[in-house]
Amino acid sequence: MRTPHLRAVSAPQPLQVALYARVSSDQQAEHHTIDSQLAELTTRAQQDGHCIRDDLRFIDNGHSGASLIRPALERLRDLVALSAIDLVYILSPDRIARSYAHQVLLLEEFTQAGTQVVFVNHPIGTTPEDSLLLQLQGMFAEYERAKVLERSRRGKRHRAQTGAVSVLSRAPFGYRYITREAGGGDARYEIDEEAARIVRQIFTWVGHERLTLAGVCRRLHDSGIPSPTGRLHWSRAMIHSMLLNPAYAGQALYGRRQSVPWRPPLHP
Repeated sequence: MRTPHLRAVSAPQPLQVALYARVSSDQQAEHHTIDSQLAELTTRAQQDGHCIRDDLRFIDNGHSGASLIRPALERLRDLVALSAIDLVYILSPDRIARSYAHQVLLLEEFTQAGTQVVFVNHPIGTTPEDSLLLQLQGMFAEYERAKVLERSRRGKRHRAQTGAVSVLSRAPFGYRYITREAGGGDARYEIDEEAARIVRQIFTWVGHERLTLAGVCRRLHDSGIPSPTGRLHWSRAMIHSMLLNPAYAGQALYGRRQSVPWRPPLHP
């Protein structure tokens, strides 16, 4: 009588489940809208019988969806490329990218690596109709973003023409920016006396003593005065920008720079 051969079968490996969440501005991050995304994604994963480890929670707080250069997204893509993620939960397609082209690129990248993507608010299937729906959603999201940017630019331009400094949002070194909420409805600059003393000293060194930019940097360093970024080192470019800033002459400018389409350089 022959003894049957027993073959050992390894236990199935648990699925590696991740989630990705994103908010596009610091204001949204401050309002904790990321928490609602995480709660919804975690609840859906638990309903599907999955538990998401802390190291597989990829969160981009205050990062725009217009770019693919985001810390958490890059870490997620690296793990997906290594086939280390089986399933990833995302609230909706516009959370992973605003541009439809970027959405298609990422979804194709995940699919080729064997990673399943679950959109909680916008379930996407595999039929041609589902693909068409994803395309339409991506194009409408991109169109809405363009409209929001245009309305924002138009509103900022109008406020700048009326003399409102709220369009600048940041105050140069030596001033303190007072928001509309804190200023009773009107945003304004207030002089920060401690920092303003340093600014006056710099202008005195350059205007009266004819000190060079490098000489100003050395004096500031020798005096132990930190730069606006909190570092002990002052750069000549920082001093040069300060000397050319019209805010120190009482004028705040909006729209000094223009963004133009990139053109390849001309070679002779």
